[in-house]
Amino acid sequence: MNSKANPFLEKGIKKSRTLSGDRAMTAKGAYTKTFILLLLLTASFVFSFNRMDSISRTLGDGNTGFGTILVISLVGAFILSVVTSFVPKVSPITAPIYAITEGVLLGAISRFIEFSYKGIVLPAVLLTIAIAIAALLIYRTMGALSGRFVKGVLIATVGILIVNLFSFLSSLAFGIRIPLYEGGVIGIGFSLFVIVIAALNLMLDLDVINKLDYYGSPKYMEWYSAFGILVTLVWLYLEILRLIQKIKDN
Repeated sequence: MNSKANPFLEKGIKKSRTLSGDRAMTAKGAYTKTFILLLLLTASFVFSFNRMDSISRTLGDGNTGFGTILVISLVGAFILSVVTSFVPKVSPITAPIYAITEGVLLGAISRFIEFSYKGIVLPAVLLTIAIAIAALLIYRTMGALSGRFVKGVLIATVGILIVNLFSFLSSLAFGIRIPLYEGGVIGIGFSLFVIVIAALNLMLDLDVINKLDYYGSPKYMEWYSAFGILVTLVWLYLEILRLIQKIKDN
């Protein structure tokens, strides 16, 4: 089984070869868990987005309060994602908490961006939903994905991660801003490319779920698989948000 589509899923899949007495997972169960995580993320997102001003004032002045919320939610989401990735058995507990924490983080980021780009959040949410549905429909028509397809998407994904890391380090150390992250044709084209790769990763996640079902992975892998899909959807949303920013700047 080629399962290297999503690095968050890959860690746990290697540890789920045997049932060890657990009931086997099902694809239907994984989709149900995904729906639950999406509900939790949406609820915390809406709460954070609508209440960010009052929460920030409670924690301090505007900028200090917002920064506190951002740091706490960012660190919390990162720790939960790492723990879930390396210890998939705890995913029934950590995945829902991650969804809530990530919702707060996305709500805070979206509220901040909304101040400068009025009306940007709703189109980004709708586009994320539309692309996710399109990826699901395309995958259902394609069936199982070939190994060559999986490797191609994996290479592109790793390449994007390397470029992002290089851009961050160069900006931090030398103050150099790469054109890929600016407005203009190059920046918009790069964002479109990243969105396509994120959508393809979503298809790979769906393929992994079906393979886990086929191989009789442990029941807790339903939550773990749902967690992996949620990570991909968050990535997709943030990239769409960035694309709309670039278009508005342009």
